[in-house]
Amino acid sequence: MSGTERRVAAVSGVKNSGKTTLLEKLIAVLTARGFQVAVIKHDGHRFDPDVPGTDSWRHRRAGAYGTAIYDGEKYLLVKTARISPEELMDQFPEADLILLEGAKDSPWPKFEIVRGGNSDRPVCDPSTLIALVTDLPLSLPGVPTLGLEDTGAMADLLLDRLGLPGYKGSETP
Repeated sequence: MSGTERRVAAVSGVKNSGKTTLLEKLIAVLTARGFQVAVIKHDGHRFDPDVPGTDSWRHRRAGAYGTAIYDGEKYLLVKTARISPEELMDQFPEADLILLEGAKDSPWPKFEIVRGGNSDRPVCDPSTLIALVTDLPLSLPGVPTLGLEDTGAMADLLLDRLGLPGYKGSETP
């Protein structure tokens, strides 16, 4: 998929709002509908991609700027370099859609999670929201509000916003 054809959306919210859990559920719905989904997660902190004691961890600790590990089905590439989300998206040309975890300040269309006990108000630009996902009595003008478990409705809104038919191979435009 070329850059102009990318279908990208984010699941955003403050730290510990449930982004990963919501993504797991949304991915399950989308893949059950036949879509190939890739996810790119932003980490606001530095992360160590290697488990201490593994060979690749030892290689990086010895000074390698990059390592790769592969088998017959998958690979993992770790490289010390700055990269943009768009450059990472280029690594998934076969994806029907790419979901970002985080990216609350990005211009990408997004679901924002506001979960009671964790946050009490949206932090994203409302003009970028596909929907507000919450367990609180919140709403924003012109933005649909969904419950935390409404993943089927989220998938429908997402596919509509990105111009994708509901089911792969569907005759629907």
